[in-house]
Amino acid sequence: MTRLHIDHDYLLEILRALLAIPSPTGYTDMIVRYVSGELGKFGLAVELTRRGAIRAIRPGVEERGARAIVSHLDTLGAQVKMIKDDGRLELVPIGHWSARFAEGARATVFAGDGTYRGTILPLKASGHTFNDEVDSLPVGWPYVEFRIDALARNREDIERLGVGIGDIVAIDPQPEFLDNGFIISRHLDNKAGVAVMLAALKAMQDEGVETPVDIHWLFTIAEEVGVGASSILTHNVASMVTVDNGTTAPGQNSDEFGVTVGMADQTGPFDFHLTKKLVDLCGENDIRYQKDVFRYYRSDSASAIEAGHDVRTALITFGVDASHGYERIHTHALRSLAELITAYATSPVNIKRDFAESGDVKGFTRQPLAEAAQDLSPDIEDDELEEQEHH
Repeated sequence: MTRLHIDHDYLLEILRALLAIPSPTGYTDMIVRYVSGELGKFGLAVELTRRGAIRAIRPGVEERGARAIVSHLDTLGAQVKMIKDDGRLELVPIGHWSARFAEGARATVFAGDGTYRGTILPLKASGHTFNDEVDSLPVGWPYVEFRIDALARNREDIERLGVGIGDIVAIDPQPEFLDNGFIISRHLDNKAGVAVMLAALKAMQDEGVETPVDIHWLFTIAEEVGVGASSILTHNVASMVTVDNGTTAPGQNSDEFGVTVGMADQTGPFDFHLTKKLVDLCGENDIRYQKDVFRYYRSDSASAIEAGHDVRTALITFGVDASHGYERIHTHALRSLAELITAYATSPVNIKRDFAESGDVKGFTRQPLAEAAQDLSPDIEDDELEEQEHH
């Protein structure tokens, strides 16, 4: 057993704090500063890229063959596309999410002279005026608009407020933490993943555990628009585990309890050996898990591979209901993920050939090809078996 005790109160406390900080892609400076400060409390030196992706290295016995654990800080949001003559704002989404879940959302627009509050409404929002037309309006971003809570009845009023095209809009998370362990909020993707990583790091620092190789704690800032971990990895990193959400829905095997191990996403299978290691660690440490395949999903792992990084990648997730909508998770999955991260970080290195970026075939991995042994029931008599084979 190599998993560590996770401070559950800290995990929930840090998740509340993260949700309270607006961070749509393109407006992440505040959350980058907050997470950097938290990493500093744990004694880790923080490196930021020019745009603000975070790298914090916890030294291990070996610098080579480092392991990276990554989550993204950015969330879905919107941007001002056009200022209408009546003072309403047309929006376009940041990231891929449906306007169906934007309708009725309270939000903040970051204007040049400060922030303004408002509501995202369908174009026909008054039942007393439009009657059944409210229900027949199509779903889509051209059919919603942002109503600013300020004296703004026309384009000139909006411009006087300092609101302009391209201004970013942050959607309120509206979190609820229930006594039964369920958490309901927007932006659990992926602030819950960030909270899991910080809780796992806290457990490792509290126990003062040693790891066989350096652990790179990475936090990216543009995953929701496909950039993710494309430019945060160093050449020392041999493997990368992404912590993100897994979709619980009909046709999926993800669950709001335990760890959901992603076997593949729309970019293809994750690394065979790293994924197997994580599954084995779940079994060895009595961590509940299930596997899933995601057809309409990509993560920081895809961004890293597509950018040309030659690293093994895997995806471990917390099951989330209604992803990119009104999301719901359970603390059991968060705690399980944090336990798996500590088990992985402290586990022995199996593929030491990965210490070098390239080499000859010596020490290269093998994937099993042997035929499985079939243990037939002794209750089946030979003649019954022959009859079954004949049919």
